[in-house]
Amino acid sequence: MIAKLLTLCCACAAALAAPGIYDHVGVAPYGVAHYGVAPVAHAIAAPIVKQVVRAEPVDPNPAYSFNYGVADPATGDQKSASETLQNGVVHGSYSLVEPDGHVRRVTYTADNVNGFNAVVERTGGAHAVAAPVAVAPVAKVVAPAPVAVAPAYARYSLPAISHGGIISHGGLVGHGVVSPWG
Repeated sequence: MIAKLLTLCCACAAALAAPGIYDHVGVAPYGVAHYGVAPVAHAIAAPIVKQVVRAEPVDPNPAYSFNYGVADPATGDQKSASETLQNGVVHGSYSLVEPDGHVRRVTYTADNVNGFNAVVERTGGAHAVAAPVAVAPVAKVVAPAPVAVAPAYARYSLPAISHGGIISHGGLVGHGVVSPWG
């Protein structure tokens, strides 16, 4: 089936490639005139205008400052952070309450000369943590015990092959086979 389809495609391609057969489909060969066809006007491309891209001015000494804090009495979540960039040096700190009740505070600085330097402090002990939220008990689901099931297929034996003699059929030699269907 693939060979027939390939043959048909090749025949169609050869017919379209042959000069003079389907001139109205594509471009006519050189020297053949088309009567009744309007002349084609060639469009002239508009000149390309180059736009000059100007770089934005760069601040030689950028600076920023931010801070935030969270204190949620319902969950006991307490944390804060602040950071400042001034004269190419970053100064910052953050703190949080760890699950065991200790407060971790990290103070850091970073610049092009000394890199990143941090000091970590762990202070305090257990503190008043919000009471845990009551959770409803989950019902335990017991799965039924597995049951052994016999496979659902029948055994089938192949029929015995008879080698009772050589049968000749026009020069071909074969063995007689007993068929299970008679």
